[in-house]
Amino acid sequence: MSNRTKKIASILMSFVVLFSTMSFSISEHFCGDQLVDTSYFFTADACNMMDMQMPISSDDCQIEKEDCCSDHTEFIQGSSEVNHLVTSLNLDQQQFIASFVYTYINLFEGLENNVIPFKNYASPIIVKDIQVLDNVFLI
Repeated sequence: MSNRTKKIASILMSFVVLFSTMSFSISEHFCGDQLVDTSYFFTADACNMMDMQMPISSDDCQIEKEDCCSDHTEFIQGSSEVNHLVTSLNLDQQQFIASFVYTYINLFEGLENNVIPFKNYASPIIVKDIQVLDNVFLI
């Protein structure tokens, strides 16, 4: 698996964990049967139908028109069952982990300055194959 694929997979998995544990609400405002506004995380804006309703009044009775607008709010609860792994390590395990990390970090120290001592010398010129002349072969 290439390095780029690993990075993409880890980013996608972190987004899955983030969105599965996040809670949010969806608020919708309807006027009659028609959806007017939708909002995530906040309440939806109401339409101007509320302002247009005026009570009809007379001397003896007062009649108010019934509201045709409605609000619908849906709350989506995220997962709260995330397991937190808490372990206590004894002294031997702590010493092993500390020594392992120290040796692993120092394992790759100095590889950038790899010195080749014979880089500036020419290889010897082979005139005759000595092993064939002496009939000495490694089996």
